[in-house]
Amino acid sequence: MLDAARQKARAACKLTGLDVGIGSEGSFGPRPDIPLLPLGREVIVFWERTTGREIVEQVVDEQPAFLGRRVANIDDLDALIARTDFPATSLVVSPVGDDIHAKGLRTLSKVIDTTRWAIAKSQEGLALVQTDMRANHNPRRMRTICLAAEALAKRLSTHCPRCGSYGWGLVGVERGLPCSICGTPTGLVSLECHGCTACEYAVSSVRSDGIVSADAANCPNCNP
Repeated sequence: MLDAARQKARAACKLTGLDVGIGSEGSFGPRPDIPLLPLGREVIVFWERTTGREIVEQVVDEQPAFLGRRVANIDDLDALIARTDFPATSLVVSPVGDDIHAKGLRTLSKVIDTTRWAIAKSQEGLALVQTDMRANHNPRRMRTICLAAEALAKRLSTHCPRCGSYGWGLVGVERGLPCSICGTPTGLVSLECHGCTACEYAVSSVRSDGIVSADAANCPNCNP
């Protein structure tokens, strides 16, 4: 995901001839902690060709417009479409077991006709109907990309306390937030590392959200 955003930023420099390029990339899937719920992430990369300097920001979306279901008949579409922002968010339909995809579907008649076709073509008699995750077909994703761009703009306007260069911000984290009951280190973030991508000066500090201990549900000792 990060490599894809990097390549886009470099391609932007190559196409425009400018010394600065910006690229973004998104990923979507089940939450690691609650697989039944979706999770989205948008990464945006600022790249400076003359120095090779790179600044990365990302935004996590805990409620992305990311949904897909297998349907056996047209009546199954009603419940699925009711859970999406259709037609603002386009749908993608494909026969289960086939690599063919019909993307960018924004009218109900087109979705119905394409679903019928996919069911008939599938050897399993099923159509896979999903939200279109291309940004220009998914308003929720567009809003998340905007948030990532705003975070990057804020980062570029923040200067390093040592060298004064732009781009001071989060460069890493340390995990091991202690359990609120037994004190055992968990996999959650305990410290944030803020640094400069120009002079590499960095400092660690407590989490910006003020959380100093983890719920016992995240503890490998209390909740093995």
